[in-house]
Amino acid sequence: MKRRNFLSLTAGTAAAAGLAACGSSGPNDTSGGGATGDAASYWFLSGPPGEPIRTAAVERFTKANPDNQIKITAIQNDAYKDKLKTALGAGTAPSMIWGWGGGGLKSYVDAGQVDDLTDWFGQNAAVKDRLFPSSFGPATIDGKIYAMPCETVQPIICLYNKDAFAKAGVSAPPQTWQELMSILPKFNDKGIAPFSLGGQSRWTNMMWLEFLFDRIGGPDVFNAAYNGTKDAWSAPASIKGLTEIQNFINAKGFIKGFSSITADSNADQALLYRGKAAMELHGSWSYGIIKAEGGSFIKDGKLGFFNFPAYDGGTGDPTNTVGNAGQYLSIYAKATAAQKETAKKFFTSLLDDTEQQGWIDTGGVPIVQGSNSKLASSPDAEFLNFIYDVASKAGNFAQSWDQALSPTAAETLLDNIAKLFQLSISPQQFADNMNQVIGK
Repeated sequence: MKRRNFLSLTAGTAAAAGLAACGSSGPNDTSGGGATGDAASYWFLSGPPGEPIRTAAVERFTKANPDNQIKITAIQNDAYKDKLKTALGAGTAPSMIWGWGGGGLKSYVDAGQVDDLTDWFGQNAAVKDRLFPSSFGPATIDGKIYAMPCETVQPIICLYNKDAFAKAGVSAPPQTWQELMSILPKFNDKGIAPFSLGGQSRWTNMMWLEFLFDRIGGPDVFNAAYNGTKDAWSAPASIKGLTEIQNFINAKGFIKGFSSITADSNADQALLYRGKAAMELHGSWSYGIIKAEGGSFIKDGKLGFFNFPAYDGGTGDPTNTVGNAGQYLSIYAKATAAQKETAKKFFTSLLDDTEQQGWIDTGGVPIVQGSNSKLASSPDAEFLNFIYDVASKAGNFAQSWDQALSPTAAETLLDNIAKLFQLSISPQQFADNMNQVIGK
């Protein structure tokens, strides 16, 4: 997600990289809603597999609705966040705000920057009823809906290189954390890193803690911090999870130099399909990236996948997952009436059969009820059905922490996760630092 489709573009080149159905709004555009005239503007993440699908959806819409034009700009993940924050502060945000819901959306709601769509959904029940009910959780703030769920469900999963497993003499993916720890030396002894990790991007590290906290203590461990419980990050299960990840790092569980590898460039994906790393914990969107950039790796049957292992003695349900229940589009409060009308009309066109097939072709599961009926004929059916099952059978589908928390708390979280993974702070220091931003 939130959630993440990337190319390594700088903020400057990202703005210039926007593709448009009818032009691209530039970085210095100061017109209302971030677009000129009555054309609605739409910024989203660049890179495969999502950018061409989003672009095509806009092209189909504007061709069918010549009186409702949309100007699009594709921007690399981190640059997008900075650009959007600046535009919101300056009153020049895009008409449609792409995001991950949750804490980020709540900050927009609290600042009066996005429209309440509850009544609109009430008047357009067919639009709402065709989508996964779970997708509306991150779109809902204080009982009101502020965003249109779109695109795909994206749980975090483990992927592995079958050739690397064979070279290391590992016959199957680990079922428990303890088993995972025991096979690390087998890969290292063969000169293969057990796990790829784009640690410079920080949020990739976070996924490990999300699962460890859940597997050890269940959803209540993070929920306590989310709900503002005093000293929640110091809970025994939290400290245990933080300790376990540092033990994992000391056991050479990650590729050497992981803290200088970026996920935005897809370098972590390349390490997996090139056999430099045996496994990777990443979002289900990784499949589409590997399919687009990994040559014949998937076609040759070399990619395997499994859910994050259980924790022996843990109280968390091993079917639980974390990630993105969808992606989200909000309407900027300062957009013109015409731009808002175009946005709402565009919402009704989303996830048509063509777009659904586009996501399926890139390894995605659309958040449309019954979309699994379209999966059987896909060459990626095994993976897609795995994702559908992980998402639909999860005892709990948690939102990624940095999207669930407020932007202030999320930034503190990511900074401290980076320090934790660099072994420059202890688990208790991490907890102390995070306890200071509870409720902020």
